[in-house]
Amino acid sequence: MKIICVGRNYAAHIEELDNEKPKDPVLFMKPDTSVLLKKQPFFIPEFSSDVHYEVEILVKIKKIGKHIDRKFAHKYYDEIGLGIDFTARDLQSKLKEKGLPWEKAKGFDGAAVIGNFIPKTAFESVDNIDFHLEKNGETVQQGNTAIMLWKIDELIEYISKYFTLKIGDIIFTGTPSGVGKVNPDDVLTGFIDSTEIFSIKVK
Repeated sequence: MKIICVGRNYAAHIEELDNEKPKDPVLFMKPDTSVLLKKQPFFIPEFSSDVHYEVEILVKIKKIGKHIDRKFAHKYYDEIGLGIDFTARDLQSKLKEKGLPWEKAKGFDGAAVIGNFIPKTAFESVDNIDFHLEKNGETVQQGNTAIMLWKIDELIEYISKYFTLKIGDIIFTGTPSGVGKVNPDDVLTGFIDSTEIFSIKVK
């Protein structure tokens, strides 16, 4: 299983981190060891004092594909999920300053929360899905796939130019604005529409 992540896919999030708007999707990977095990808490790693939550819509690939045309992309997935791309922001900033890869800040153990999945048929359109994240019962992030710079089928077309997509691969489609720091004893709960998709405790 590959975890392919998309950066800078919501304009407001680009602005909040003072990044440049990219001409193409920004891609990076997380190893399978970054997946937080079900029913386990998220432990803040000792090498960071500024870990941020980033809630994202997920897409699970259901068949092998390479150079997938956008008009056929919908045939390669039938489930939509929600997760968190945990980011060691302090470490990421240091790496970016030096022009180095982000993997240490994005791919550490537990850095990928993968919640439950919902059949794609539950939505009128995958390009109009509401989702939000609550921290300790308060909404801190909310978004809709309608405001993605690159929609799901566009992402599948673009990603498959570079990486063969295989059954079980998961695409993290990017985070909206509102990212922030996690602290011990925080509880993070993610929702698609009003359906709870995951809930984790921070330690």
